[in-house]
Amino acid sequence: MQPQAKTAPRASFVAAPRLVVGALLLLAIGVMLVGVFLRYVMVPITDRLGLDPINFFWVEELGELLLAWMTLVGAAVGIAERTHFTVTLITHHLPASAQRVIHIGNHVLIAAFGGVIAWQGWQVAALNKGLTSPALGISMGWLYGALVGGGHSSRCSPLACSRRPPRPSITLWSNA
Repeated sequence: MQPQAKTAPRASFVAAPRLVVGALLLLAIGVMLVGVFLRYVMVPITDRLGLDPINFFWVEELGELLLAWMTLVGAAVGIAERTHFTVTLITHHLPASAQRVIHIGNHVLIAAFGGVIAWQGWQVAALNKGLTSPALGISMGWLYGALVGGGHSSRCSPLACSRRPPRPSITLWSNA
């Protein structure tokens, strides 16, 4: 079976979040490397020279912020590319029309859940926008804004995926 050709709008809809996740991953790796360097190289040097210690606590906060955004936007990419897992215990025995209805229903539920996450994320971000993180000094709304971005992205892609036919189920074992 040949893979389906991607249409231009769908390809760009998936490509932009993939680039964002890739950039966030590279940034997170860089931040963690800086943290390791500061902790294990610079702290002993400043201790030996009797200098003031280097504040590197921002590394953990920035890493958590990047991880939150990477996870939620990455989940939307997984949904758009249909790489999420599915369990087919009964559905593969049903007629094709029933499988299609279940397929569309699953994607509507995923889109509804993404909408709830985005809406609740907006509420939490608005509630916490006045709080600042201790080390970075930025609004905590940025952390909870990941729920809005990821929820909105997770809400849009299932509706596009529901128009495509379900993936064929993979048989792990056979009784035949």
